Amino acid sequence: MAKIKKTNVMRLLDKEHVRYTVKTYEYTEDDLSGIHAAAETGLNPEHVFKTLVGEGNKTGPVVFCIPVHKELDLKKAAHASGNKNVRLIHVKELPGLTGYLRGGCSPIGMKKAFPVYIDAAAGPLDTISISAGRRGMQVLLAPSDMINVTGATLADLITDNITMEKGRVR
Repeated sequence: MAKIKKTNVMRLLDKEHVRYTVKTYEYTEDDLSGIHAAAETGLNPEHVFKTLVGEGNKTGPVVFCIPVHKELDLKKAAHASGNKNVRLIHVKELPGLTGYLRGGCSPIGMKKAFPVYIDAAAGPLDTISISAGRRGMQVLLAPSDMINVTGATLADLITDNITMEKGRVR
């Protein structure tokens, strides 16, 4: 088995002595979704969290982590982050702001430390999966470790009215 090249996420977790597991999977540019990542790694979507980057009217950049099969409620996100409103940044802004590409964005190891909010659904879980900072790679770690490394806050962030349509959130 080939040795996995460490990402910044893994190096930072190593530096903090955080235990984690790496899962890799095949991806295509046509489907960079977290639902695809969960399916390819055999993980329950409830345990796989996607990273969304927004901009608050008061705080500036802010990061939200929610289960991949759910949708961010922008009003809840604004409230949790102390903003009147939050907009998600355009995918073209992501690399310049975070250092990550769409489909490989992680709350750990961004260019700058931004406020991080994790959906409360992570709280009771033993393990969650987040991007390892590279497309096709996830790290599994305890939610408490992610909170400690990122300084994150648990908050109610997801909308209550989600439907699944052909594997995609609508």
